[in-house]
Amino acid sequence: MLNALEVVTTVVVGVMVGVEFSVAFVINPILSALPEDSSQLGHAHGGRMLGAVMPVWYIGSLALVAIWAAAGRHHDSTGLVVTAGALLLLSVIMSILLLVPINNRNKTWTPDNRPADWKEQLNRWERFHYVRVAVIIAAFALLVTALT
Repeated sequence: MLNALEVVTTVVVGVMVGVEFSVAFVINPILSALPEDSSQLGHAHGGRMLGAVMPVWYIGSLALVAIWAAAGRHHDSTGLVVTAGALLLLSVIMSILLLVPINNRNKTWTPDNRPADWKEQLNRWERFHYVRVAVIIAAFALLVTALT
């Protein structure tokens, strides 16, 4: 049973990492290359879509890692799992404090009501997102290492 939990948790976190990596290095560059109104509308739509899904995914991943750490507390790899959990917790805190406030504004913008500094706000979000992606990649790497 623990083996199944380990694999499911690693896959769930790995897919989340893939989505967030894709947002950072594929989706956002594509959206930013579009004409200004289309770019802004695309970012707002993406903020609404992923803003609805990602909180569940982040919290769910953290919960799975916590269950893994508790269930496998007597194994040698528990330290890696706990450290991965701490990194995922950091990513949740970063999200709540740094990324979500910007995203909550962004997802309501249209070409008619966006603020003059909308590009600067999106650039700030992207910089925070790069750090968050690095954090969750590190957590994923620790989970994969714990599996081996």
